[in-house]
Amino acid sequence: MKHQLKTEGKFTYLEVGEGIPIVILHGLMGGLSNFDAVTDHFSQSGYKIVIPELPLYSMPLIKTGVKTFAKYLNDFIKLKGFKEVILLGNSLGGHIALYHTKLYPEVMKALVITGSSGLYESAMGESYPKRGDYEYIKKKAEDVFYDPAVATKEIVDEVYETVNDRNKLIKTLAIAKSAIRHNMAQDLPTMKTSTCIIWGRNDNVTPPEVAEDFNKLLPDSDLFWIDKCGHAAMMERPQEFNEILSGWLKSRNI
Repeated sequence: MKHQLKTEGKFTYLEVGEGIPIVILHGLMGGLSNFDAVTDHFSQSGYKIVIPELPLYSMPLIKTGVKTFAKYLNDFIKLKGFKEVILLGNSLGGHIALYHTKLYPEVMKALVITGSSGLYESAMGESYPKRGDYEYIKKKAEDVFYDPAVATKEIVDEVYETVNDRNKLIKTLAIAKSAIRHNMAQDLPTMKTSTCIIWGRNDNVTPPEVAEDFNKLLPDSDLFWIDKCGHAAMMERPQEFNEILSGWLKSRNI
């Protein structure tokens, strides 16, 4: 993370560049730095990049879920005075972006999802991290990527710290359950926002057929694949990710 974060009211966020706002939503175990390559590229290409920190661990437990985060996001968009936004979300961030699109279509210029939850969760449920087992956590983190080397010690340490913090673990499980509850299959056919779907061909968390289902169910979507790539394409294949998204935005005159 090379940029200074700003704080305004209850929101902490990164903001860089000028132009149409691309509001980026990180995943459950993700951070703002996951989007460094996207930030650098698009903030110099006529877009304003804005990445709010999502209150994953600070909401009251009863409110910890996809719907509340979507409303939090809309409060943020209103605070910033954005009339229209492009939302880009990875994993849980994609799910929040989808739910926000369902609730507030009028502010949506376009939607971009990559490795998004919302239709299928090979969720944390069945084998969620054993607390205290560093090697297990390391393996889980590596499984997110096609190339396990992308799971740096810093990334593994962050996940390890999260699952060994009782409060964070309880919130993480609540979010996972909320993601399963808020399945979007019935909603997608009514969501007419232009959508770009960018997916790793080797995603183990949300497998390729999930991307195909999103593409079938959304009325106005385009699906792009990145080979030799796992669940976080913008981290693992940043150049290809940026090229695909740039080309798509150009093709849609956005």
